Amino acid sequence: MLSRLFAPKVEVSAHCDLPCGVYDPAQARIEAESVKAVQEKYQANEDPHFRARATDIKEQRAELAKHHISVLWSDYFKPPHFEKYPELHQLVNDTLKALSAAKGSTDPATGQKALDYIAQIDKIFWETKKA
Repeated sequence: MLSRLFAPKVEVSAHCDLPCGVYDPAQARIEAESVKAVQEKYQANEDPHFRARATDIKEQRAELAKHHISVLWSDYFKPPHFEKYPELHQLVNDTLKALSAAKGSTDPATGQKALDYIAQIDKIFWETKKA
């Protein structure tokens, strides 16, 4: 009788720590778009003070983009996702490396490369949301 009294009434399980609506690659994309935009503005301006500020902002935005991708990888994507999309681990790694390269570069091509990788993650992310 005591076991029935203290037994859980409802058993629940969740796919993720919080409702899945809190995860979205758009956060990383927005930060990466900022990186590329700052790189373009940097190229168009010769003022050393402007360039120093631009470099600081670009590096901050790149770190935020890396954070958002890392959170998706560690908190949102689960083993069934990695089974269905075996390229996902490498894609996340390549994205993080591209963001690091963009962080250390003033060439907008590096920002674009990071955006291209994020677009691939975005595609997989939204495919997992359909399932």
